[in-house]
Amino acid sequence: MKRSSATETGPQTDPDFFLAHYDIAADQSAFDALPAAPSPFHHWADFLIRLAKSRAVTISALRGRARGAGSEFALATDIRFASRERAVLGQFEVGFAAVPGGGPSTRLPGMVGRGRAFEILLGGEDFDGDLAERYGYVNRAVPDTEFVGFVNAFAERVSRFDLLALADIKRFVNAASLPADDALTAEMDAFAEAIARPAAPSIIGQAFEDGFQQRSDIELNLGAYVGKVVHKPGTVTPG
Repeated sequence: MKRSSATETGPQTDPDFFLAHYDIAADQSAFDALPAAPSPFHHWADFLIRLAKSRAVTISALRGRARGAGSEFALATDIRFASRERAVLGQFEVGFAAVPGGGPSTRLPGMVGRGRAFEILLGGEDFDGDLAERYGYVNRAVPDTEFVGFVNAFAERVSRFDLLALADIKRFVNAASLPADDALTAEMDAFAEAIARPAAPSIIGQAFEDGFQQRSDIELNLGAYVGKVVHKPGTVTPG
């Protein structure tokens, strides 16, 4: 039984975030040390595939922002609970002239339906806990004052059941619901291609100047920010 939560304390925690998006400015040396892959981003896709197929039951306790890779991580876990007041989910990549690479285009349709998957992915907006619950983006939104107790009680309840029974249930649900691995890696290929085109670096560069990947209003309200992004003339290559 594995649980992930933004409520854990540590020097790097920020109560406004569950797991932020992919760190575009990160040191790539850790990726370089891994086995060869079509692109460094494929290691992320591989991790999410292994997470979803793990024999352990996984629960995301969303008590902050989970966008981009954060949302992708949550979607790869088995169960998602959200703080009604503090959770924020979204896939903002379309505003950066890119596509999500960690599986939401193949995971979300089975969870929220085709039309709502398009709304989430094409709109790039933020979804609060209530709306995420209504759409099926998360299992349940819980008032924040009750959140920690609720998640802990559910996890403890499940942990008391027979481990082989839990593993069998997960195996059968996975067989009926998980997308094929090649569909997920194809998403990562599309993401790598998108960020190599001229439009994405131009938008990302401007976003950094505006406060992207900093403790700023841009990061706190990223869904609103991408709705205001204007592609500069000459940066978009027709597909």
